[in-house]
Amino acid sequence: MKRKSWVRYQDLLIEDLKDPEEAAGYLNAVLAEGDQKMFLVALRNVAEAHGGMLKLSRKTRLSRPNLYRMFSRNGHPEIQSIHRVLAAFDLNLRVSPKEEKSAGLKKAA
Repeated sequence: MKRKSWVRYQDLLIEDLKDPEEAAGYLNAVLAEGDQKMFLVALRNVAEAHGGMLKLSRKTRLSRPNLYRMFSRNGHPEIQSIHRVLAAFDLNLRVSPKEEKSAGLKKAA
């Protein structure tokens, strides 16, 4: 009898996040949920996909301990640090208007 081969979800996720388009979509989806703590976890996943904290530390010139603190569930990174991390992934931060909840809603004049 042949055994089923399986791959851990985390391994598949990390492989997908190597693609900048996939990483951007993933980070945007997490941002849309509005949970800052989960966004930091998502950034940590993207960092892992792009070579880990040592490589990220070298690219951003942020210390590894600082990066680990920044990406922890209790982290409170500065916007400049997030910008540097995203730039290391060939991503950038953008702001866009919220989408309307319903097509029937109209903007107030």
